[in-house]
Amino acid sequence: MLIHTFSELRAFALSLDLPKVEDGTAWGNACLRAHGKMWVWWSPYVDAAVFKCDKDEREMLLAADPQTFTLHPHYANHALILVNAGRIDLQWAGPRLVRQWRNAAPRRWLKDWDRSQGVTDE
Repeated sequence: MLIHTFSELRAFALSLDLPKVEDGTAWGNACLRAHGKMWVWWSPYVDAAVFKCDKDEREMLLAADPQTFTLHPHYANHALILVNAGRIDLQWAGPRLVRQWRNAAPRRWLKDWDRSQGVTDE
């Protein structure tokens, strides 16, 4: 299944049932926040979702699949990647959202949460 709109992306992200996720706005546009930080949103510049992504990975994704991944000049100086509407694959988006959610969490909070979920340090 592919995601075509922010509404679909929002529903999918919330279905991951991760704590500390809430609706928000940034610069007048809807977004989802994790742990108070921008987590995922829809670009007001192009019909695409915005995900966090380091610049090296971004270059690899842009080269590997330019029909799916894109970059608007507004985001060029930031560690972000845009994924075109109708090309957002749940199997790609799900793990990325979880990883971004974990990266946004305060370390102590995440350690306590992991323990409550039966995840242990090895």
